[in-house]
Amino acid sequence: MPTTTANNLTLHYDEHGEASHPPLLLVMGLGAQMTLWPMELVEALVARGFRVIRYDNRDIGLSDKFDGQKVPGVVRHILFRRFGLRPKVPYTLADMAADGAALLDSLKIERAHVVGASMGGMIAQLMAINHADKLHSLTSIMSTTGNPKLPQADKPAIKALTTPPPSMEEEALVEHGVKIARAIGSPGYPAPEDRLRTRVRGGIQRSVYPQGLPRQMAAIIDDGDRRERLKSVTTPTLVLHGEDDPLVKLAGGQDTAAAIPGATLKTFPGWGHDLPMELVDTMADAIAAHAHAAAPAVTPAAPDSAAVAAE
Repeated sequence: MPTTTANNLTLHYDEHGEASHPPLLLVMGLGAQMTLWPMELVEALVARGFRVIRYDNRDIGLSDKFDGQKVPGVVRHILFRRFGLRPKVPYTLADMAADGAALLDSLKIERAHVVGASMGGMIAQLMAINHADKLHSLTSIMSTTGNPKLPQADKPAIKALTTPPPSMEEEALVEHGVKIARAIGSPGYPAPEDRLRTRVRGGIQRSVYPQGLPRQMAAIIDDGDRRERLKSVTTPTLVLHGEDDPLVKLAGGQDTAAAIPGATLKTFPGWGHDLPMELVDTMADAIAAHAHAAAPAVTPAAPDSAAVAAE
């Protein structure tokens, strides 16, 4: 798998599709490796005419880690932010957005369509805020604005995410990962057991690094409420959200679309906080239509007839 230096970090990435096609950058969420973007979705986007790039965020997967850097406790951190205080964190969500922009620079890509899921949606939003010149379009999936007044996640989803695995043995990690996936997944599109276990096991065998999750969470808390900043976004924006998301409630997607001028919101019943196979083509169609409308493909001009005759 290729690596590149971006924002003074080594980031692992892969890409699919023709190099001449419009680039589309996929940004994954909290504690999740780039491989959580299903290859079926990647291939569907390639089939719709894109050069698709996935990458591991800092502190996860095969990208650079921030070993030993401590973060404030979650409850204490949230209370501090509500009083307008910002404890020191190892890095910010804006730093992670700068990683994405720097990755595009390292690949010599001037502008791309940027698609982010969950925390990746927050990162993509900040790319549109801080690096607007790098984006043709923005798609924010199952994400939110940081508005503290929005409904909280369902308790079973929070419990599944915050309960540590009983051990670091592979089988225990697989069982733990399956529990989390079931707790936050789509009630209308439950993943087949064998497929789910294969996906979870593959991620564990690729990399296990739970230490990065609290640092990424600290970056989310530190960023706070983005609504005022999102008002400045001029990048054409699509918001996709599940109507049955137990982790980032539907109100998060609605708030995102309301905060960004001209944003389009599409919601789907039965969809939770995952990327179910049954919705791959629906998502790919929505993303592709939005991206192509935002930056239509340029057709090479026909040769001038007089010039051809002169030759």
